[in-house]
Amino acid sequence: MMQKNETVMSSGERLFALFPLLALGVLGMALWKPGQAFVLLASGVALIGAVSAAVHHAEVVAHRVGEPFGTLVLALAVTIIEVALIVSMMLTSDPAKAATLTRDTIYSTVMIITGGVLGLSLLAGGLRHRVQSFQTEGARPALAILLALSTLILILPRFTVSAPGGQYTVAQMLFIASCSLVLWGVFIFGQTVRHREYFLDAEEAAEHAAAAQAPTRRDAWISLGALLLALVAVVGLAKTLSPSIEALVLGAGLPHAVIGLIIAMLVLAAETVASVRAALANRL
Repeated sequence: MMQKNETVMSSGERLFALFPLLALGVLGMALWKPGQAFVLLASGVALIGAVSAAVHHAEVVAHRVGEPFGTLVLALAVTIIEVALIVSMMLTSDPAKAATLTRDTIYSTVMIITGGVLGLSLLAGGLRHRVQSFQTEGARPALAILLALSTLILILPRFTVSAPGGQYTVAQMLFIASCSLVLWGVFIFGQTVRHREYFLDAEEAAEHAAAAQAPTRRDAWISLGALLLALVAVVGLAKTLSPSIEALVLGAGLPHAVIGLIIAMLVLAAETVASVRAALANRL
């Protein structure tokens, strides 16, 4: 039975390793014959597969390097995917509407994570384990930084008067960007160096995680290469699908902000599955 399970897992790993190559093949077909219905459908399926494969391979690399650096690797991979989708949509959208696409996507992402992903993970973990523990010393600064960045980016522009329409001026944007970078840098320094122990699993979960076998160095390097290929495929496929997604949303009479919601849901789909699986494994 154990050998059979290992064979199944090995086949799954090989399948995830092939996803980026298949997605690149579909991207080449989309560039060769753009606009055809079959190609657009294949591109959509390939994009979802590439996003899932990217998150999976990022998790493998994260498991290899260990916490809390693994969480940072996974977060950067997801962020790159989201930024690629946002930029692709902005390049093909109406300039007047593209200016708000980033805000809509970030708002959707924050709401889905804090209200949806965390809630679903807590519910799933609670139903299985009844009582779970987590590091409040790490959760508090994470939520504090999220609150500060959300206020600077999503709320404060409505109270500035230097530019019309609830927007920042160029000087204000440079200042806010600098502040955001400093806040993020301080948090990462605390997470990975100064207070690294605050972001590790609690004792019971740490014992469970230590019992799990980490990927080999070879598997980690393969996953890193597959991750880079998957990110390239995501960027290219998002660029080819952007006009069709926007036309579909606007043709259905939906607000332009729905595009941001679609981007957030697409990016967070695989990450939601990973979060729920971690909660079910008592790694809250």
